Amino acid sequence: MDEVQDLKKIILPLSVITVIDLSRVGRELDQLDEFMVQSAIRTPGTPMQLPRLSKMLDDVATANKINLLEEPHRKALLNALGYLKEHAPKLHISFAAEPSAQFINKIADYIRANISTVALLQVGLQPTIAAGCILRSPNHQFDLSLRQHLKDNRSQLAEYIHAVKDAPHPTPMQAAVAPKAVV
Repeated sequence: MDEVQDLKKIILPLSVITVIDLSRVGRELDQLDEFMVQSAIRTPGTPMQLPRLSKMLDDVATANKINLLEEPHRKALLNALGYLKEHAPKLHISFAAEPSAQFINKIADYIRANISTVALLQVGLQPTIAAGCILRSPNHQFDLSLRQHLKDNRSQLAEYIHAVKDAPHPTPMQAAVAPKAVV
């Protein structure tokens, strides 16, 4: 099978968002494969217990309709995961504070729906951005932070500050006597 076609066919569920998640699924699948190989050479009748599968591996197998008990299916999935680890689009997003898992899931869902169905994210923290985020791909960087927005609009911000500074201000006595606006 052509690996590029496999990349187009494989489905990554939202439980597998980061490169680390993909590596964990690959390691777990490799351990399951090793267990299955060892169980084939054991003496028949020897008690054995199948290792527990993580939700991520179970989700990947279910989404791709793969039977993990069948060796060809496991090998094909291992190859596809290895290929994804090397070739899937990777995006790094930095936030000022730790985003919630629910928020990351929404971002991953949007990216997989609009950019690539197998895109992987890496989330980082960068407190200096104040608000917003910085999105980096291997080829581009998009600074969507409040800091960058203020930097880009520095002259307009300075005009507003000077306008407020130069505007007539009521004295404390005038402000206390002035009628209040009715809403």
